[in-house]
This record gives sequence, structure tokens and C-alpha cells, in this order.
Amino acid sequence: MRQGFPIATKGMVIGLLGGSFDPAHAGHAHLTREALKRFGLDRVWWLVSPGNPLKARQPAPMVDRLVRARAVIDDPRVIITDIEARLDTRYTAATLEALGAHYPGVRFVWLMGADNLLQFDRWDRWQDIMRMVPIGVLARPGSRIGARLSKTAEVFWRARIPEVAAQRLAYGPAPRWCFLNMPLMNVSSSTIRAQGGWGRRANG
Repeated sequence: MRQGFPIATKGMVIGLLGGSFDPAHAGHAHLTREALKRFGLDRVWWLVSPGNPLKARQPAPMVDRLVRARAVIDDPRVIITDIEARLDTRYTAATLEALGAHYPGVRFVWLMGADNLLQFDRWDRWQDIMRMVPIGVLARPGSRIGARLSKTAEVFWRARIPEVAAQRLAYGPAPRWCFLNMPLMNVSSSTIRAQGGWGRRANG
């Protein structure tokens, strides 16, 4: 395994939570804990991205975002990584292809908040992503109904598995996705930035 890459062994089930984490906050930690428990994951990797291709504004320096993320959640099952920068990938489809090549036999599950499902059809090669790995979608404030009526949900409605089968999400062929309802935490990175909260104590 290349230096600086997270360790994973064949048969492990790893959730991938991508984003700029600008900054990471308690909502990310809450979503991660729910995903670990309800999707039966062995680990969750926070993929702190070099930048978001869909956003004109670019994030704070990588080192600052990594430090903040590690302060937000202290759990040995959660790995904070800059692997996308190391792989030189900016788009999720390319990242998933690279991870599949580097980690044969590992079961990856892509994790996202329901707010991302709303605009998932704008992502590069979004239908390819759906066919690469199972996807776990977790409720976010104001997005429950809209996400389930999104273009992605409509196109891939046959691939949705019921919430009661969430523990088996990783063990079937993609396309395969599951929507989880969960207690909501109304916090966002954009709100924290707007309130000048980057320098405040992280907790989660």
C-alpha cells in the first residue's frame, strides 16, 4: 500500500463520505455515526477533497480542514484522509475507479446527505457512480421529500432497497441505494462560514 493511504483489507466494508469539509462539523460526525451503525460499516473514510468542481469558491487550505476534521470526531473507525489529493482525482467517479484498483476485495459504500441526492444528476458521470458502488443516503434537514422525488431517485427507483434492509446494502450488486431517515441536526458548513465560525471550538 502506498504511503499515506488508509489501510483496508479484503472483505472490509468501508463507507466513503466525500466533501470539502470546509469546515467539518458535528453534523458530519452525526451522519457518520448513523451510517456506521445502520449500514453495518467497518470503517468510514472522510475524503477531504482538494476542491469541489461544482463550486466556484474554493475551500480553506487542506491542512486546516484536515486538522479541523480530526478535532470534530474521535473514533478509531473513522479515518480522515486526503487520498483524493494523493490520487490526483477531483471527481467521484474517478476516485471510485482508483480506489477499486488500489483496494481489491474491499466493499465500498458511497455515503451522502439527502441534500446531495437532490442535485446528484449534475455530478460528472453520475449514472456511472450509481453503477459502481452501493450508495447510502441519509436524511438532511429540508431534503427528505425532495431527495426521494429527485431525478436520481426516479431513474434508479428499481435499485432502491428498503430501510429495513440497510444492513445488507454493501452485499449486493450496484446499482443499489438506500435512504435512511434519522434524527436530524440542523448545521452546515456554509452557515458556520457565514457566522465566522471557522475558528470556534469544534465538537461532535
